[in-house]
Amino acid sequence: VLKTLKIEFVTLIMNHALHSTKKYLKGVRLMQVIIKENYDEMSKEAAQIIKDAIHLKPNLVLGLATGSTPIGTYKELIRSCKEGDLDFSKVVTFNLDEYVGLPQKHDQSYHYFMHDKLFNHININEANVHVPSGIAKDFAQYCQWYEDEIDKAGGIDLQVLGIGSDGHIGFNEPGTSLASRTSLVTLTEETIEDNKRFFAGDEAAVPRFAITMGVGTIMEAKCCLLVANSEKKADPVSMLVEGPITSQITASALQMHPNAIVIVDESAASKLKRVDYYKWAYENRPTF
Repeated sequence: VLKTLKIEFVTLIMNHALHSTKKYLKGVRLMQVIIKENYDEMSKEAAQIIKDAIHLKPNLVLGLATGSTPIGTYKELIRSCKEGDLDFSKVVTFNLDEYVGLPQKHDQSYHYFMHDKLFNHININEANVHVPSGIAKDFAQYCQWYEDEIDKAGGIDLQVLGIGSDGHIGFNEPGTSLASRTSLVTLTEETIEDNKRFFAGDEAAVPRFAITMGVGTIMEAKCCLLVANSEKKADPVSMLVEGPITSQITASALQMHPNAIVIVDESAASKLKRVDYYKWAYENRPTF
């Protein structure tokens, strides 16, 4: 009897997993991996994808990331906006995450970062800007509100992502459920070590908690655009693209996304086993 119940339970779990992934598998295609020669070329490629999306849909709902990697992309978007080739007036943005405990004006808050690196230099409507608050009074309630705001906006059309040295996206650290939603999380020691460079090397100054969109939230974006550069990101990029899908590498969930684009420089691509194929596929991509 126990053996029969075990078989029925396993079958139930497998059927549930298959049903849950059908929405991602419908119309699925291979993850598009674009390898550029250097950081500048990577940034220009990513910016062009975002520009094309805004030209196609002026009221685009755009998910944004922080960190050093997307800065070059943001510089390209600023340049295009100032040249009159890009209009952010109707664009709505949602940022991935924010440190808990840092007020908006703190120079290491992601609210400050986004205004310093992008928003202050483009014609975006401040009412359309959403960056999670790190000083909410009720984080559970606030996280649900943030999810609701994304839904009210019609969902995210294009989500920009970076990748951590341990393979995380957002602040979804190893072991995070691949179905997770926006929530309060505890940062790992590795993430704190990686980020102390932004706090003058003072590890004690790095917040221990953050609010982040969940992996499940990110996966609901219509398109995910991940950028990564430098040899330091070679291992997580290889695990993201060619490794198993696992909660230990939360970025690996993107393998199930029907429209995921990964743009890396040569250094970040150095541990990929199928570099030649990715380059050939990009050079011979369909134009129809």
